[in-house]
Amino acid sequence: MGTQESDEQTGGTGRRALLGAAVLGAGGAVLGLSGTARAADPRHGGGRGSGVEGLPVPTVIGHRGASGHRPEHTFGAYELALDMGADIVEAGDLVPTKDGHLVCRHEPEIGGTTDVADHPEFADRKRTKLLDGISTTGWFTEDFTLAELKTLRATERIPANRPHNTLYDGRWEIPTFEEVLRWQNEQTRKRGKQVWIYPELKHPTYFRKLGLGTEERLARLLRKYGKDRKNSPVIIQSFEPTSIQRMNRLVGNPLAVLLSGAKSRPWDFVENGDPRTTADLITPEGLKEIASYAQGIGPTLDLIIPKDSAGRLTEPTTLVRDAHRAGLILHPYTMRNENPFLPADFRKGSDPDAYGDVFGAFRAYFATGIDGVFTDHPDTGVLAREDFVNS
Repeated sequence: MGTQESDEQTGGTGRRALLGAAVLGAGGAVLGLSGTARAADPRHGGGRGSGVEGLPVPTVIGHRGASGHRPEHTFGAYELALDMGADIVEAGDLVPTKDGHLVCRHEPEIGGTTDVADHPEFADRKRTKLLDGISTTGWFTEDFTLAELKTLRATERIPANRPHNTLYDGRWEIPTFEEVLRWQNEQTRKRGKQVWIYPELKHPTYFRKLGLGTEERLARLLRKYGKDRKNSPVIIQSFEPTSIQRMNRLVGNPLAVLLSGAKSRPWDFVENGDPRTTADLITPEGLKEIASYAQGIGPTLDLIIPKDSAGRLTEPTTLVRDAHRAGLILHPYTMRNENPFLPADFRKGSDPDAYGDVFGAFRAYFATGIDGVFTDHPDTGVLAREDFVNS
């Protein structure tokens, strides 16, 4: 998360420092990591004022909604996340249509998240494309108008792990981000408290090369709905640092740079000939640079606590400490309840649909001092936070 230039930049360092100070350390000793500071009590909104500073710590973020319970990026998943107590809803991963609308899908390829394959009228739209250097076959949002996409319905992305979610296949259509902004206003009025959202710009370099630049489209929508300011309840994220830098020039919203595996390179770096990897971005120097245009980072959980060759957690890295020293907050991804997605030391049995010791896993990650976490199961995350805060 980050700030716009001018007055937001002059005030950003102090604001980030306050956030970091609020969560440095942890509430106990886990995996050899000890801490003395306590997480802010979520019942009192974190006690840090308005904007991002007022969010509970650790913050529970509904990953693509309550996607452990409903097909992801649907209003069914978004509303359930709020019902379950999520502080923020990741509503949506933003990709454009052929006619320039931003819609909410995990990827531009929609064969795995909609019923498009069941529509014979779109059979000839199936393509093989190079998406960030990876050959990908399927149906892509940029080949459909919004009207055409609205004839499709969402389906469960990982039915092998979540067969119960297939019950809801076909129930919801693909939402546009403009619809999400209106929904956010409606839910804020209905629930009597501000609803926060956390959209992600997906593959911005790829779309810019197609003439469908997404940053400007997002900025226009945020300005249209008066949600383009530093205290607006919309946090913007992307795996491409230059996209976040572009957003920093366009709007005043909080911004976050997403970080994949240590050896990976952001695709904009690949395209621009920047040799740096994620490992370079998470050094003290790299974090200081990110803090010049963003308020936070969204690292993979493995950058917080690596796993050994057996998939078990090892010792935490210094990333939480280093990011806080740079004035950044951390919202890592993604906690899921099912066995295959948990560290090996928290799995129970071998059933891919069964839940493991997810509360133990939450406790281990919360103890590192992270400021929040993305989770497919916000109900579990809220209970885990309550356990942690009260321990």
